[in-house]
Amino acid sequence: MLKLEAFRILFVCTGNICRSPTAEGVFLSKVHDAGLDAHVKADSAGTHGFHAGECPDARSIRAAKKRGYDIAEQRARQITKDDFNNFDLILAMDWDNHALLHQMSARQYHHKIKLLMSFATEHESAVVPDPYYGGPDGFEMVLDYVEDATTNLVEFVRRRLAQKAAA
Repeated sequence: MLKLEAFRILFVCTGNICRSPTAEGVFLSKVHDAGLDAHVKADSAGTHGFHAGECPDARSIRAAKKRGYDIAEQRARQITKDDFNNFDLILAMDWDNHALLHQMSARQYHHKIKLLMSFATEHESAVVPDPYYGGPDGFEMVLDYVEDATTNLVEFVRRRLAQKAAA
């Protein structure tokens, strides 16, 4: 029996302490619920390294915990050149990070870079807004958007895995 290589997704925001760790945690929870743990890997990173080594913002941790997601053990890191090769899909939280990812990567990897919200069906926003300088409502909005997009992302990954298995 052929062993499928894991499908790898990287979530990216600016500092890797609010949006991208939330997306990673929510997505991995949904992957687990779908029984795809052995076939899907996820991580998160920031386009900037000013929070490298730090845990997610306390407000992100609290908001995620209220909805049953544990992101407290994650640690921020900056994206590396190797990430563009090592991940199948690199999902930016906003247009600025999307543009930075294109600038940082070789052209051969540009097809991997997308906006997370391109997978959303309930919310029309193209981006996940940065809640860092706002109040608690911003962190709840991030979760609303991320839950929407990652639900469909899991289905996208399930189809991709099925295509790989059939090939």
